[in-house]
Amino acid sequence: MDIQELQARAITIHDLYDALNLAERGRTWTRADFMLGFVGDVGDLAKLVMAAEGARAMPGGRAALEHELADCLWSVLILAHRYEVDLESVFTRTMGELEESISDRLGRRSGSA
Repeated sequence: MDIQELQARAITIHDLYDALNLAERGRTWTRADFMLGFVGDVGDLAKLVMAAEGARAMPGGRAALEHELADCLWSVLILAHRYEVDLESVFTRTMGELEESISDRLGRRSGSA
């Protein structure tokens, strides 16, 4: 699956959540709600990473870690959709900028040695 296919799948689930939230709560999630949900998922992911590294006990093991990683990716894809960000082009540009910056810094370090 490429990033457009991932985002399309994420939007399908987003739309299902909108329908469910509207039916159960009379409202859909705002962009701020999605951001708060993402923060919660990142917190859960942090705990699972700590558990995977032996720093804490956490049920679920690898399956829970995989699930939270997928939840976090879903949130990023949905936030990009809700803010009309073309993740593929922005990711490509940002990684190019980072590669150039890191390579320059490494070059300066090896040139000064």
